[in-house]
Amino acid sequence: GLMGIYEDIMAYRPCCEQEERDREVMLDYIRRNDDAFLRTNLVAHMTASGWVVNPARDKVLMAYHKIYDSWSWTGGHADGETDLLHVAMREAREETGIERLRQIGNGAASLEILPVWAHVKRGKAVGSHLHLNVSYLFEADDSLPLRVAADENSAVGWITIDRLAESVREKDMLPTYEKLLNRTNVC
Repeated sequence: GLMGIYEDIMAYRPCCEQEERDREVMLDYIRRNDDAFLRTNLVAHMTASGWVVNPARDKVLMAYHKIYDSWSWTGGHADGETDLLHVAMREAREETGIERLRQIGNGAASLEILPVWAHVKRGKAVGSHLHLNVSYLFEADDSLPLRVAADENSAVGWITIDRLAESVREKDMLPTYEKLLNRTNVC
């Protein structure tokens, strides 16, 4: 439950100043807000992401997101669930159709607080808010079949690492992706 993810974030070893600061903010936010895991909290809420690489570690599994018009990692809202590893796995499966995922390493792979700018989703206005995000590393077989989650994505696919920077239109995501690539190489 909640103590589990709280312990995970507590135990997480930040790799840089950004993560040290974000980790403190996240822990403080969870302590103060009993709705931190629900998107009804319009200021900030917990999300989980998956960074899925192939066994050769030269490709990453991504979805082409309609809202952001960009190739992007997989992930989604906690929606009340506090097992963020489970959320990250579920979202990766739902968004790409990938069947088997193996976690790389133990616990969270990175922490980041990500701004989401105001947009319209399914005809409804969504105000700017923050995603308090916990990322996990996974490995999957890049020969397994994939399928598109039509309501969210227009494509899914394995992006070669050397094409990553040109495939991602959300340039402010690149530092996070670089960080996860480095983590994957360490494991």
